Order: sequence, then structure tokens, then C-alpha cells
Amino acid sequence: MEEGYQNRTAFIKGAKDIAKEVKRHASKKVGRSVDRMSDEYSKRSYSRFEEDDDDEYPMQGSQDGGYYRGDSQAANDDEGHSDSTEGHDEDDEIYEGEYQGIPRAESGKGSLAGGPGSVAAGAQQFTDVGVSEAERRKDREELAQQYETILQECGHGRFQWSLYFVLGLALMADGVEIFVVGFVLPSAERDMCLSEPNKSMLGLIVYFGMMVGAFLWGAMADRIGRRQSLLISLSINSIFSFFSSFVQGYSTFLFCRLLSGVGIGGSIPIVFSYYSEFLAQEKRGEHLSWLCMFWMMGGIYASAMAWAIIPHYGWSFQMGSAYQFHSWRVFVLVCAFPSVAAIAALNAVPESPRFYLENGKHDEGWMILKQVHDTNMRAKGHPERVFTVTTIKTVKQMDELVDIGTDTPVLQRYRLKIISLTHQIRSNILACFSPEFKRTTFMLMAVWFTMSFSYYGLTVWFPDMIKYIQKQEYDSRTKTFSKERVEHIVFNFTLENQVHRQGHYFNDRFLNLKMKSMVFEDSVFEECYFEDITSIHTIFRNCTFIASLFYNTDLFKYRFFDCKLVNSTFLHNKEGCVLDFSDDFNNAYMIYFINFLGTLAVLPGNIVSALLMDKIGRLRMLAGSSVISCVSCFFLMFGNSESGMIALLCLFGGISIASWNALDVITVELYPSDKRCTAFGFLNAFCKLAAVLGISIFQSFVGITKALPILFAAGALAAGSFLATKLPETRGQVLQ
Repeated sequence: MEEGYQNRTAFIKGAKDIAKEVKRHASKKVGRSVDRMSDEYSKRSYSRFEEDDDDEYPMQGSQDGGYYRGDSQAANDDEGHSDSTEGHDEDDEIYEGEYQGIPRAESGKGSLAGGPGSVAAGAQQFTDVGVSEAERRKDREELAQQYETILQECGHGRFQWSLYFVLGLALMADGVEIFVVGFVLPSAERDMCLSEPNKSMLGLIVYFGMMVGAFLWGAMADRIGRRQSLLISLSINSIFSFFSSFVQGYSTFLFCRLLSGVGIGGSIPIVFSYYSEFLAQEKRGEHLSWLCMFWMMGGIYASAMAWAIIPHYGWSFQMGSAYQFHSWRVFVLVCAFPSVAAIAALNAVPESPRFYLENGKHDEGWMILKQVHDTNMRAKGHPERVFTVTTIKTVKQMDELVDIGTDTPVLQRYRLKIISLTHQIRSNILACFSPEFKRTTFMLMAVWFTMSFSYYGLTVWFPDMIKYIQKQEYDSRTKTFSKERVEHIVFNFTLENQVHRQGHYFNDRFLNLKMKSMVFEDSVFEECYFEDITSIHTIFRNCTFIASLFYNTDLFKYRFFDCKLVNSTFLHNKEGCVLDFSDDFNNAYMIYFINFLGTLAVLPGNIVSALLMDKIGRLRMLAGSSVISCVSCFFLMFGNSESGMIALLCLFGGISIASWNALDVITVELYPSDKRCTAFGFLNAFCKLAAVLGISIFQSFVGITKALPILFAAGALAAGSFLATKLPETRGQVLQ
């Protein structure tokens, strides 16, 4: 009897469960029918932008995936929504498929982990994710086609050219940043008494900063917007460039230049992605190549400012011996101007409409595209033309937000937002290595690496080789004196480029003079007096000083190697490093002039690549320019003079710039909009790593051999040109 009662109870319970399941499926069908009806209604919803009477199409719902639902439709859903939405008011209605936050204990039936139906809910969740991803892919394809059509209607005109100059300033700031440390290093090394390892680190630190910045800001631009990310990155660059011009110590200067590099690192990946999303297909390659000219202008600006400012030692002041502000610091300050100007100009331009549409913000994207259309039509003399687009496809959004509640502390809210943002960025980076993009990403990594390794390695090796040639020529004019005996003589004139061996100096006076590239070996100084001496590259090796006095000199003990000091005294030694540009006045001008010519030499390559990019294609431009650059490397063998090396530097720079332009364009076009900045930033960060390796390796061969650096560069360019041919051609395709 008891067993029959239990069977009956189980039967009744099962019947209730079946009835409940049938009711749930029926409610879902009703909800889907209402969604279809509202979707048809949404096709007419945006005609309010062209109609005078807004009341004709009331839109009082919440936006979801690019369509709206009115209150009248929401009211009809009272009987059709799922169990998870029961208990909500009409104003707070949550529809099937919308984000509902993390379930709480009091939120309703079956919402707690481990409760009844949790396994079924988890399976349904995974199914929904797969379906949602497929829908998003389809939405992106439809949006890409429609967006290209809209850009064709908007045309190319005043708006794009205004944006061209604004983003050009940001790219110009990147070009300036590359040259700043190289130009100030000869002056800063004396001001801060830098050793050779410190100089090398200061030269490379900007690349490390740009590597981090490219990776960070590129990923951020796909999550918070191109314009906002670019504003933040340029602001960081401007702030720390400003601070670096005033700090005195080496460590703080190094830290400021590192963070300055982190800021400017976001410029290249964001600028090209940002600008490409305002360009129609037939204009994209050409105008992205024209944009590259601003990088060249940044190099010209840095060279011109260095030429005009740094050699003028009078442009300085000091507060005692602790604080000095010399002319090279003025140059560092002036180099922050392009970044500041870009920040001011960015406040006058809108966000990328493609970014808004990819993130489900239809109204914002539509308004910006209408602004582009109206601006261009007015400039072309057709203000009467109306923007005919009323509805634009938006991409269905994934459930990425976290319901943290209104009672959550502020700090915890920000922490949760940062964690959520980090997770989204990580997902975007991993998506670049998904099966769909893995081959493209690895191929582009190889091409970026080979290009950067050879280009940056050679462009730094060129000036070092020129310096080495100058040093060899200078050393060839060295005068040598042996076994001389000098007594009771006053030296009050400059001593330069001399070697004195086995000399004997008795009761001589060295007063108010400069010693440059002086070497004293196996010599004796007896009862000599040294006063107000400034020395550069001067050493005393295996010398003996007897009853000699050093007063107000910079002849520190590290200038003496294996020397004996007998009854000799040092009084009031000069502290720190003394700046005196008169010694390297001509050399300074030569360095700036060489970089000016090398930067200006890329102008023909920029023009050619811009005119031919959309005619011959990206791959032909990239591979062809790399092959010609590879061949030009072998001419470096014949660069045995200073003028010859300068000419070859200009030749290599002018040819290789076309490869860089094509690589920038093809990288923009190979990735979809929601991953474009992330992928570009990652590849640009990888490029900076290759630059550090190339510079370090090539510099180690200066003065040893020319063959190995040339072979390394030629081999890398040959490999890069071969791999470039394996990439897909993107000319004529719609921007994904």
C-alpha cells in the first residue's frame, strides 16, 4: 500500500514537471514572435531623424543588438516572458536573451549554483554562446557590406582631410620620440656623467616603452574606443616628456623616457586603424600611405629643432651646482609640442562610427556618419543632399557585464570593472591566434620582425659607422711626441689629439686650458701645477706625479691608470660633468644634418607608394620594395667614406619606406574591426622587440666588420619579401 502511494506521488510530480516544461517552451515561442514583430517595427524607427514629428514613432524601450522595443510591446510580453523574469515591473522588463546579471539568492527559482535545473541551465548557456557567436559573425559580415556602401555615399572630402591632419600630428609625435634620445645623448651623457652601459640603456629604453605601449593601447582601443585610447596615450606621453626635461638624475630621466615611450607606443596602431574606418575601399591604401608622411615630418621636426636649439649652450640656467637646465632640455620640452597639439585637435573629432556600430551603439554611429556626409557635401557645394541611411546593422553584444549591485563599494566596483576589462582584452588577444587568424598572425609576425630587425638595425648602424669613420680620420691626424723634456713652461692653450710618451715635465704650469683626446704614457710630472683644466677623452697611463698640485680641475682619479701620486694634492675638483659644446660643435651639426637628410630621403618613397598602393596592390608593393632594399644593402660594402655612407643611408631609407607603408595598410585590412587595434598593437610591439635585437646586434659589429651586419640585413629582408608573398592580397576588399 505504501509502495503504491509513493509511485502515485512520483507520477503526479513528473506530470507537473512536464506541464511546467511545456509552459516554458510555449512562453519562449511567444517571446520570439514578439521579437520578430518588434524587429519589423524597428526598420521604421530611425526615420525620426528625417521627420519633423517625433511622436509618430515613439521609442521608449531599451536598445538591444541594434533594435528597440516600445512600451506597448513590452506590455504584451507580460504573459510570454520566462520564469527568470518573473517579479519585475513593466519598466524593468528583461526580455528573453537579454543580459540579466549574476543571479542572486533572492532572485528566483533555480538561480543558485547547484540548485534544480542548474545542469540544464549550464548546457543552455553553452548553446546560447555558440549561437550568439554565429550571429555576431553574420552581423559583422552584413555590417561590413553596408558600412562600405555608406562610406561611398558619404564620399571623401573635407571631413577625411581634417581627420588626416589631426591624426597626422599623433603620428608625427611618434616620429619625434624615436629621435629625441639619440639627439640629446651626446649632451646628456656629460650632464649626467653616463657610462657606456647607461648610454646604451638610455638609447634602448624608448623602444621598450613603445613595445609595452603598443600592446597595451592597441588592446584598449578595441574595448574603450580609438579616440579615447589615443587621448590617454598621448596625454601620458606629453606629461612624462615634460617631466623628463626637468629631472636631474639619470634614473628619473630614464623612468620618464620609459613612460613617455609607453604613451606614444599607442600612436601607430590606433592612428592607422582609426583613419581606415573613415575611408572607402578605393581610397584606403592611397590615403593611409599619405598619412605615413607625418612620421617623416616628425623626424624632420626633431632634426630641425635639435639643429636650432642644442648647440646653443647659452640657452640654459642653473641654480647652484645641484640644478642645471641646459639647452638640450629645452629641446626635449619642444619635442612634446606635436603630442600636445594632437591632444587639442582630437577634442574636435568624433569617435570611429565603426567602433560604435560594432558595440551596438546605433544612434552614435549613425550621427557621426551623417556628420561625415553633411560636412563633405557642404564642402563640395551640395548642401541640399540628404543622408538617406535610416538604419544601420549593429553587432549583437555578448553578455560581458557583471551585475555588481548598487550597494557595492566604489573601490570594489572599479576593481571588478578592471578585472572585466582585462578579461575582455585577453580574449581579444587570444582570438588573434584562433584557427581563423593564426596563420595570418604568424606570417605577419615574421614579416614585421624581419623588416624591423633590418631597418632599425641598419639605421642605427649607419650613424655609428659614420662616427667610426670620422674617428679613424681623426686618429690619422694624431701627433706623437716621445722622450721630450719640458721645464718651466706655461701651457695656456688647447692641447688636442696628441700622444706623449716617456716625457719629463719639471716645474710646468697648465693653466685655464682644455685637453681633448690627450694621452700621456710613461711620463713624469715633477712640481707641476694644474689649474682650471677641462678634459675630454684624456688619460694618463703609467705616469708619476711628484709634488704636484691640481686645483679646480676635472682630472679625477678615474683618468689615471697605473699612476703613482707622490706628495700630490687635489683641491676644489670640479663636480659633475661640464658641458662645453665648442668641442663638438661641428660634429653636433653633422649628426643633425645626417638624420635630416635620411628622414627627408623617404619623401620620394612615400609619394610613389601612395600613388601605386591601390594600383599594383599591397603585396607587390611590400615584396617588391623589400627585394630592392635587400639588393641595396650590398652597395654598403662600397661605403668607405663619410659622404658615401650618407648617400647609401638615404638610398636605403627611400626604398624601404614603401615596404613599411604597404605593411601598415595590409595589417589594418587583414583583421576585423573588433580585433584590428589589438592585432596591430601586438605586431607593432613585436616590431619594437625586433628593433632592440637589431640595434644591439648591429652595434656590436661597429669597427669590427661591415660584412656581417650587411648579410644579416639582406638575409632578413629576403626572408621578409618571400613571406610577404604568402599573405592574402587585400586590395579591393571590404574592410572587415
